[in-house]
Amino acid sequence: QVLAESNPGRYGFLWHWFDEIYLLLDLLLQQHYLGSCSASFSENFYSLKRVPTGEHGQHALATAGLPKRLHCKSLLLLILVPYLKGKLEKLVSSLREEDEYSIHPPSSAWKRFYRAFLAAYPFINMAWEGWFLIQQLCYILGKVQHHSPLLRLAGVHLVRLTAEDIQALEKKLAGATSSQTHSIKTQVQSAVRKALGGIAFSLSTGLSVSVFFLQFLDWWYSSENQETIKSLTALPTPPPPVHLDHEAGSALLPKLKTVCPLCRKIRVNATAVSTSGFVFCYRCVYSYVKTHQHCPITGYATELQHLVKLYSPES
Repeated sequence: QVLAESNPGRYGFLWHWFDEIYLLLDLLLQQHYLGSCSASFSENFYSLKRVPTGEHGQHALATAGLPKRLHCKSLLLLILVPYLKGKLEKLVSSLREEDEYSIHPPSSAWKRFYRAFLAAYPFINMAWEGWFLIQQLCYILGKVQHHSPLLRLAGVHLVRLTAEDIQALEKKLAGATSSQTHSIKTQVQSAVRKALGGIAFSLSTGLSVSVFFLQFLDWWYSSENQETIKSLTALPTPPPPVHLDHEAGSALLPKLKTVCPLCRKIRVNATAVSTSGFVFCYRCVYSYVKTHQHCPITGYATELQHLVKLYSPES
């Protein structure tokens, strides 16, 4: 999006085909994890693996992978369903905009069909989301093995990685790193496999930091936050303190901090002016503020309620 907005003539196609590019990259990523860890990228991040639904007791190691049929079903449901759902939502959004701004009556069967589709889509989407919600509630109550209907359609369920699985994955990674290859074809395949493994490992380890960073950027550049920042920065800058030392009758600061700037004696009933922070005798500052309505030192507008009496720890 940043590249497309900065140079639409050169990089605009990236944003236009973003869903398809994301689909291809997601396909490569999920294929790698399903083949090497028997889990999707996010499932492997949480130390989970997929096993066939009918298996009970001892499960196969994660490095063994899923059976080919279950592997293909899992890959299709992981990649294709979110892609089609996103495309359908975009189609519905564009059809709604076209229907709202169209001034022509429905004169064709196609227009009547897509208006009927727009009317039925909220109910279809509600049924889809309700299916997922009911499945998750049943999973929480322990009635089913799957928290998602897609796992049930794929014929698998999730289990925790065991110590044997983790050891097997570490040995597989170490073996792939230390294996010696001789033929050029095998070396190229090994290099590609290492590159994909390195990318997948980097994505896995940096996922939490990346998610936090992206959420921070999304919050920082959100319209609500920008309005808050603008409202804060739009406030006028307060003027610097107005010193009245040059005027006749103004209080000069004494050298000793215990001396009142007004009466030039040791303070009695020390009282601070909250608008400036300077401390005086209570009687002196009370009379001055009541008469002049400002701080004797800075000239800030001050009233009697801004006087705060100070008490020593001994009292």
